[in-house]
Order: sequence, then C-alpha cells, then structure tokens
Amino acid sequence: MADPSSYRPQPGQIPDSPGVYRFRDEHRRVIYVGKAKSLRQRLANYFQDVAGLHPRTATMVTTAASVEWTVVSTEVEALQLEYSWIKEYDPRFNVKYRDDKSYPSLAVTMNEEFPRVQVMRGPKKKGVRYFGPYAHAWAIRETVDLMLRVFPVRTCSAGVFKRSAQIGRPCLLGYIGKCSAPCVGRVSAEEHRELAEDFCDFMAGRTGAYLSRLEAQMHEAAEEMEYEKAARLRDDIGALRRAMEKNAVVLADATDADLIAVAEDELEAAVQIFHVRGGRVRGQRGWVTDKVEAVDTAGLVEHALQQLYGEETGEAVPKEVLVPALPEDETALGQWLAERRGSLVSLRVPQRGDKKALMETVHRNALQALALHKTKRAADLTTRSRALEEIAEALDLDSAPLRIECFDISHLQGDDVVASMVVFEDGLARKSEYRRFQIRSFAGQDDVRSMHEVVSRRFRRYLQEKLKTGEWSPEDGDGHVDGMAEQAPDDGRPKRFAYPPQLVVVDGGQPQVAAARRALEELGIDDVAVCGLAKRLEEVWLPGEDDPVVLPRTSEGLYLLQRVRDEAHRFAIQYQRSKRGKRLKAGPLDEVPGLGDTRKQALIKHFGSVKRLRQATIDQICEVPGIGRKTAETVAAALAQAAPAAPAVNTATGEIIEDESPAPAVGPPPGGSRGTSSERGTDQ
Repeated sequence: MADPSSYRPQPGQIPDSPGVYRFRDEHRRVIYVGKAKSLRQRLANYFQDVAGLHPRTATMVTTAASVEWTVVSTEVEALQLEYSWIKEYDPRFNVKYRDDKSYPSLAVTMNEEFPRVQVMRGPKKKGVRYFGPYAHAWAIRETVDLMLRVFPVRTCSAGVFKRSAQIGRPCLLGYIGKCSAPCVGRVSAEEHRELAEDFCDFMAGRTGAYLSRLEAQMHEAAEEMEYEKAARLRDDIGALRRAMEKNAVVLADATDADLIAVAEDELEAAVQIFHVRGGRVRGQRGWVTDKVEAVDTAGLVEHALQQLYGEETGEAVPKEVLVPALPEDETALGQWLAERRGSLVSLRVPQRGDKKALMETVHRNALQALALHKTKRAADLTTRSRALEEIAEALDLDSAPLRIECFDISHLQGDDVVASMVVFEDGLARKSEYRRFQIRSFAGQDDVRSMHEVVSRRFRRYLQEKLKTGEWSPEDGDGHVDGMAEQAPDDGRPKRFAYPPQLVVVDGGQPQVAAARRALEELGIDDVAVCGLAKRLEEVWLPGEDDPVVLPRTSEGLYLLQRVRDEAHRFAIQYQRSKRGKRLKAGPLDEVPGLGDTRKQALIKHFGSVKRLRQATIDQICEVPGIGRKTAETVAAALAQAAPAAPAVNTATGEIIEDESPAPAVGPPPGGSRGTSSERGTDQ
C-alpha cells in the first residue's frame, strides 16, 4: 500500500475552481473519479491523517499511487465529465449500480426500414425506442398481443421476414390481422412506420387523444351505416382499454414522473425506480450497489440520476423526478437534466398527497430488494472467498489470486487455430477484459507452441504498457523483447493488457504449463503464478512438478478453477467456429488468388450466396466496393472452373444417371456438431 503523502500535490498546484479528479493505482488504472466545486478543498480532504478517514476512503487513497485533475468552467460540465469518465474507466472505488435482476423492456426498432416490436434485455441500442422495463416478459407479450389488433406492427425476426418476402406469403399473424404484412407489400415502408410511431405514442402515454379519435371514427362509421367498420373500431377501442387497465392509475393528474427510492445500510444500498407515464406505472427496475466509498443518501441519488439519464435524451427524461433526498449539487443536476430533456425538469422531494404515498410504496420495494439481495449475497461472498483461499493454499501462493487469467487453444484438425483469454476478478467473470487471439506463426495441432505464443503476446503487451509509463525498461527483463524500442505516448485511456494477474491458468497438463512458464521467464516476469487444469482427471499441474495437485471433488477452489477453464474453452470454441463458418461460407472463393477475407465477405454479402455470384456478370461483380475489373475477371474464371459438372443423362430415356460413388466429406467430420477432440479440448 502506498503512503498518500508520497504522491500528494504541492499546496499551490491544485486550482481553486470546479473540476474533475482521478486517482490512479501503480498500474495507471483509474480507481476513483470525483468532481468538486473547488478542487483544492476537495482534494485536501483526502490527504489528511489516514486514521481519520472513512475506512473505504482510507483504502482508496492507500491503493492509489497518483492523482490528476481537469479544470472545467461550470458545475454542469463537471457533472457531465465525471459521468463520462466513470463510464469509460469503470473505477473500482466508485459507486456502481447493477441491476438486481434482468428486466425485459418493450422495444420498437425505429432504426430499421420496417420497425419491429419485440422483447429486449441488456444495454440499450441507438435508434430503438424502449418502454418499461417490466417485471416479467409475459406481461409485455400480453400487452403487445392486445395492441397488435389496433397497431399491426411487424413482430417477426429478420429471418422470418426475409423468408416471407421470398415466397410472397405472409406468416400466420399476417393472415389473422395482427400484422400489416409489409414483407409482401400490403403496406409501404412509410405506412408501416406510421403504425409504429402511433404504437410508440400510445405506449408513451398519449392515449386520450388516440382513443377520442377512434371513438369519433366509430360514430362516423355508424352514421354512414358502415356497421362492420364501426364494430371493428369498437373492438379496437376495447382492446386498447384492456391494455390500459393492466396499469392502474396511481397519479390522478396524468403525471409523467420517475420516482427513485433508496434503502441502505453501512455496506450496501438498493435503489428502486418506478416509471410513471400518463399517471400509470409503465415500468419498474431495481439496482443494488456496494458502498465502496463514503456516500450518503443524497450521493446515492446523484449517482442513480447519472446512470439513469446519462444516455437518455428527449422525452425519455420525464418532466418530474421525485427523490428521497436532494443531491448536494441540486441546481447543477437540475440544469443537466433540463439539457438532456430539452425543457425544464422538476427535481424535488414529495411532501404530501398521492406522490408522497407512492414514494413510500417505492421505498418499501427498495427495502424488500435490499433484504433479498443480502440473503443471496451472504452465501455468494462466503463461497467465493473460500474458493480463492483454497486456491492460494493449494498452490502455495502468498495471497488469494484476486485476478485470474485463463488461456485455451482451439482448432479443427490444425486449421483455424485460435486462442482465448478470460479474466475472473474476485471470483467473478469480467467479460469486458476477455481477449481473442489468432495463431498465425505456424499451422498444425501443436498446442504447446500455440500456448507459448499466446502467453508471450499477452505479457509482451503488458510490458509495453509499463514501458510507456516508465515503470519498466527492456534491460530489466532476462530476455530480449522485440518491438519495444519506441512506443506511442500514453494517452491516459484504459489499456487492453495493462494489468497483470496473480494467477495464470492454462487448459492442459504439464506441456502447456511448461510452455506458459517458459514464456514468462523469457520476458523476465517472475511474480505471476502459473498452473494448468487437465480435463481428464481434473488435476492441477504446477511448473516443474512431476506430480499434480489433486483438490477434493467438493472443493470450492476446484469448482472455481473449473468454471474459469470452461469459460475459456467456451470462448475459444465460439471464436473458432465463427472463423470456420466464415471460411466454409466462402467455399470456392478460397481458391481465388489475392482475394482476402474482407473482399470475400463483401462479395457474399452483395450477392447473398456463391450460387448467385457464379451467375453474375463481370460488370455486376465490379459493382461490389473494392472489386476492380481484373479481380472480377479472376473471380468469374475461378468460379467457372469450380462449377459443378452437369449430371449425366441417359439419351434413350432422358433420365438422370445417379452417381453412386461416395460423396466428398464437407463440413465437420463425423460425430455430429461436437467436432474433433482437438476442437473440444487440448489436454490430450
């Protein structure tokens, strides 16, 4: 641990103005981001006696090795920059909200030519309108089923849509009137988009005007004695009212508001959000967080507002936001929310009436969410801590391996050799740190050489990052490291391989472990432990040892190592299969000299298949971006040579003569989709 006084700035260096500051650790990783009205006053609080600091703050300042800051002109700019840096660097000591469960949302893909209504989970995508989130996916499907009668928007997948367009016949929903069938041209793209926009307007809460319009059309049809049309409109109105009844009215004045409630203790906090549109609860979601910094309710609310609206604009930010406590920078936050929405946003604490009662309901939900989370979390924390301790004891490590990296090699009979690297921190997968490698230095089934290359490449990149910061020089290593003489200056961005693990796990036995250890020794790295997990008997192999370490079958440490190994294997297989699929998809194009993967994919994408490409003229092939006439002629000639021979015909009867010779093997070898043993694993 570092002494904060070792990197404390000089008294006159810190400006007395608004700004955002970053604490970095010894590996230059940003571990905390904060903002302040006065940088001088705020940073001074971190460099007082460590014994007088909050325990979490004391841990942060002793983990850090440097501090830097950026001056801004206003508090709103500081708020925006702080949010951007937290999203970019993901600092470990900042409050990080995570969904307490996976909430589905109703999504309308307005970024497509023919918008589609569907259930979506996960991060939001640009150009897609979202409604919710909802507690259950079936609730979304029930609502959509009722509304498709009035708004027959497309709900099918891209594959079904394309298939229906090819055969000229819509799917079942098109026949029963719950889809306008744009796939077969029943409506134009513009008419279908208008339907999707009306659907979005209704879901956004603008229901009164639309229902009034339908009622007027119904009465008009009845007066003109168009009774069938009037009956259809009557049924449409009934369907919409049933959809609206699924959400009870909670605010009589048809308010658009978000209510945020917080339940917390000394270590953790749970946040619940109710999305109210048109006076009805349209969605609900929950977050939980570890209080890794000294933060009160107002601070939790500020972080929640940043995460909730940081990526939102327009009407996604409601007119009113109700919170349990006003943040310290209430004025700046209100101005920031107004900029996100484009109009005034009211940020306040409800004091009485329906809004106060609804806030109490949201708070009760937050209390229940915190209690449920703590029940699950207690067992999870205990299990992960015990697993890391068992691994450290079994491998004779000085401390628990908080960061574990695992490598695996995958190939299909020596072709498309790839490798994967997965990362587990504190016993949990950190997927943003996963990496994939292509093995190009040689071909074949030499998993040992492949493992040596991958580990060397990963840690060579680590030394490159240390070289940029001046923490290491090539003379420090035992071996010569190519490509490190000149490096680009440090731009302050997160690095892909900048942080070393405490433990490297390889999928395999003694040969793979020896290759990984040799790669580290050649780079002069001696502070990273290495082990291998052999799949046959689940034995743990250490470098230079003749006998493996056998962990009990019920060991949590063994279970964690198996999870790490299996995740690396899954990630490698996924990458290898994707590469193989692209290669097999091109087929005869592989034989065209000078045609790389990018132009192969461009040709396949443009024509849809090799068959259609074979039928195209040279001028049509030249229309593909990046394909010149000479290349087009080469492609056409190669495809003509590779064209299948015409079937033999009996001239007397006109029948095709069947070829009874065995067909050449195409695709994966016998044994189903599981692939060869080399594809399934590497510890043969």
